[in-house]
Amino acid sequence: MSMAMRTERQSSGPHVADSHDVIRVHGARENNLKDVSIEIPKRRLTVFTGVSGSGKSSLVFDTIAAESQRLINETYSAFLQGFMPNRARPEVDVLDGLTTAIAVDQQRMGGDPRSTVGTATDANAMLRILFSRLGKPHIGPPSAYSFNTASVRASGAITVERGAKTKAQKATFERTGGMCNRCEGRGKVSDIDLTQLYDDSKSLSEGAFTIPGWKSDSQWTVQLYAQSGFVDPDKPIREYTEKELHAFLYGEPVKIKVNGINLTYEGLIPKIQKSFLSKDKEAMQPHIRAFVERAVTFTVCPDCDGTRLSEGARSSKIDNVSIADACAMEIRDLAEWVRKLSEPSVAPLLTALQGTLDSFVEIGLGYLSLDRPAGTLSGGEAQRVKMIRHLGSSLTDVTYVFDEPTIGLHPHDIQRMNDLLLRLRDKGNTVLVVEHKPEAIAIADHVVDLGPGAGTAGGTVCFEGTVEGLRAADTVTGRHLDDRATPKEIVRKATGTLEIRGASANNLRDVDVDIPLGVLTVVTGVAGSGKSSLLHGSIPADAGVVSVDQSPIKGSRRSNPATYTGLLDPIRKAFAKVNGVKPALFSANSEGACPTCNGAGVIYLDLGMMAGVDTPCEDCEGKRFQASVLEYRLGGRDISEVLAMSVAEAEEFFGDGEARTPAAHKILERLADVGLGYLTLGQPLTTLSGGERQRLKLATHMAEKGGVYVLDEPTTGLHLADVEQLLGLLDRLVDSGKSVVVIEHHQAVMAHADWIIDLGPGAGHDGGRIVFEGTPADLVAARSTLTGEHLAAYVGA
Repeated sequence: MSMAMRTERQSSGPHVADSHDVIRVHGARENNLKDVSIEIPKRRLTVFTGVSGSGKSSLVFDTIAAESQRLINETYSAFLQGFMPNRARPEVDVLDGLTTAIAVDQQRMGGDPRSTVGTATDANAMLRILFSRLGKPHIGPPSAYSFNTASVRASGAITVERGAKTKAQKATFERTGGMCNRCEGRGKVSDIDLTQLYDDSKSLSEGAFTIPGWKSDSQWTVQLYAQSGFVDPDKPIREYTEKELHAFLYGEPVKIKVNGINLTYEGLIPKIQKSFLSKDKEAMQPHIRAFVERAVTFTVCPDCDGTRLSEGARSSKIDNVSIADACAMEIRDLAEWVRKLSEPSVAPLLTALQGTLDSFVEIGLGYLSLDRPAGTLSGGEAQRVKMIRHLGSSLTDVTYVFDEPTIGLHPHDIQRMNDLLLRLRDKGNTVLVVEHKPEAIAIADHVVDLGPGAGTAGGTVCFEGTVEGLRAADTVTGRHLDDRATPKEIVRKATGTLEIRGASANNLRDVDVDIPLGVLTVVTGVAGSGKSSLLHGSIPADAGVVSVDQSPIKGSRRSNPATYTGLLDPIRKAFAKVNGVKPALFSANSEGACPTCNGAGVIYLDLGMMAGVDTPCEDCEGKRFQASVLEYRLGGRDISEVLAMSVAEAEEFFGDGEARTPAAHKILERLADVGLGYLTLGQPLTTLSGGERQRLKLATHMAEKGGVYVLDEPTTGLHLADVEQLLGLLDRLVDSGKSVVVIEHHQAVMAHADWIIDLGPGAGHDGGRIVFEGTPADLVAARSTLTGEHLAAYVGA
């Protein structure tokens, strides 16, 4: 074909470049996906739905987004790839039409004590530049306003070589930082409660230490203090002289001999700080973590008053406002303050800062402050903070991937989030959203429904098409899409009250409230109205409350539901008893582990700059145990076969017959009650979704003794059909004599409550008050609050 003919054909029809209008996925097998093949329209908003565990995240995040990011990483030089995360190619035959993917997930932001909302975005950096230009008195460059930068001064001699000559000269170096010296930019200082470390009425030889693992006289650490020579081991600690007490608590490291062995002695306080406080609290054993929480208290730094900044940084001001004052303002107030500044020399900076702050307000986070620690944000708040940088982006033809962006949002705020998602689409981007909320599904251009069940019962596409088509489809989502709960006609009567008086944590305004006991109470209100502050920050410590908050579960690839819930312990003991061997043989982290893969089941090959590869261990075939261990059986199954069971299978297996194990059966019942019957016992925690982890945590806490359960948004990650099961579980807890208090936005949970406490009327300083107390029916009838209006619309009143 000649060049002229080819040109004529192209000009007579659509350009060939415009034909790439879909993302083609063929043969996706990641996690539980079963050869999924679909076509996703580009520059449209596609919502992926289905029951929890049906494979939504496996398709969107682990296949489409993962492959896009892997291909982009491969465009960089081998040197740069060495500093990037290693990504293996997803299990999929064909992935065509991919564009650059930006994943905005639910992962909570780092819990580093120096990480704040301001440092996690560009807002703090721009504020520091602004104060370094306009602040009076001028104290230095932007680093002088940074609480992450310490002041450094140094001087000394340097040698300069020029040709054959060598010359020595003096040099000085100075850097002005804004870090508070006392708290090192953390805003808080730790104080150790000595009464939790020892009983001062006893001597060391009488077992004065009350630190876990330090009570035995034969313990090396105890002997180190008893034989140090600095204190009398037979004298009660309260009778120590000032010199002895100082050496005992704060002594400098020094070499001494104990029973002929050279050891290092140091004071008890630095010893505790190194042994316990320098470690990740979440990784500690439960009894050690409980000790640290008892023994260590954190108080506001008296030098900087919690601002993290040095006196110099706080002294520099713009219009009588210091950078500490600016960061402590609610962002919507800070945006108004910045808008009033008029200085031509920094006009571009003011415009950029104004845009960032306005994005916070627009996305419903105007109630936050820039000095809010990033680790205290909920999963939904963290996801919306990550969205800030994308709202003003000039990029188009990008694939944005969101994981339930409406989590933690009041119905009043969901419409605002929908508008933002549609704006991203209208700029020419492809928007992929994993969602359960009907209000968010309703705005989709295209819907993909996965299922029909969860785990091995899911992983297939049940429906593709429009929202109207989904309503008519005979799928779990289609049948439940228009479900509406109705308020109870008869509510339970309270058996007592839990009194909260003068609550003033965060934005609460001296709140007095009586939470009814013996019923299902729902605390609601717009995001930032003070719900968590009321329940997690104001309930008396001696109230016997079991609190299940949104803090994440930390787990490695070795952690699984059986180890996390304690289920593996009774299973190992049952195997050991039947076979007459040690329980340790049935642990993949102990004596029974395959020596080749050390019980991991896979051999991990780190290929340096290339993606690492997991290959099943050839010796144990991925079963994680030695061959000799697999010869021992319980009820005809070996330990690897038991760990491969689903919760539902295991519940039946351990409930009757030779394998009957009541302790294991109780734990499995709780897992089934929270809707995790499809999970396999040995599935790595790293593969669980956010909602699955939340419910796994709930199942574990259900075993704790306590009369009052406080749950923080338990519907997180739950499909419409699963909410019914959750409500049944909450009813069973209340009917068994427990009091259940739930922080929730889901209208079905509100309608099912016996009592509602609504906070507001707004967020931040516009909230912090009780705006309604009563039954759901009364709230619907009154329609006096935002929650009342939306609940009335939901139930069709």
